[in-house]
Amino acid sequence: MGLPREEVVSGSAAELARFEELIRPLSVAEWKTPTRCAGWATGDVAKHVAGTIADIATGRFAELAAPDAPSRQVAERRGKSAREVADELHQATKVVADIGAAFDDAAWAGPAPAGIPGTLGEGVEAIWYDTYVHAEDIRVALGRQPERGPGLRVSVSHLADLLGQRGWGPAVLALDGLDEVPVSGGGGRRITGDPLTFILVATGRRAAKDMGLDDSVNVYA
Repeated sequence: MGLPREEVVSGSAAELARFEELIRPLSVAEWKTPTRCAGWATGDVAKHVAGTIADIATGRFAELAAPDAPSRQVAERRGKSAREVADELHQATKVVADIGAAFDDAAWAGPAPAGIPGTLGEGVEAIWYDTYVHAEDIRVALGRQPERGPGLRVSVSHLADLLGQRGWGPAVLALDGLDEVPVSGGGGRRITGDPLTFILVATGRRAAKDMGLDDSVNVYA
């Protein structure tokens, strides 16, 4: 289903700017702090996010779609500091923002490039969602409070699409403070509660039982 094009284009750019602000001042010790992403420190998470945007800015869509893309993105930035990764992200974000501004409705509803699943619009939603969730990974690792901004809305929207693709549901995500989002056409069970908890459950970062669900809700299982 997805969110409106204008909201996603502007929202993803704003989320990337917040991510840059989050990582730029990190100390060497903070950059090396372990996260809930197995085997990754905060710097690795940041390198993955920056690598994704750099891949898009340079047209490396086939590499971006490959299963080993996250590990490649981290490896390509081995030894880079927080400031260096933030600088790279800043430059790549400007290029990607210019590309996004050129999309019209037809392109938005068309296929994503290089065999990436879904529509172009869903692909851009995925960028915003991925950046928001990984920013939360870093905040948690550093003992900071979560941010309950517009990233919640896009993450729930994107997860509803992923769950529908997996045949999960039908269901309605009726989470606190957000518009209701149907999964697999809607109807069926109504999932209520805290949207951030749902995001963590649906990405395997918290136990499914925390939302009264089973492990089939984990889109990465």
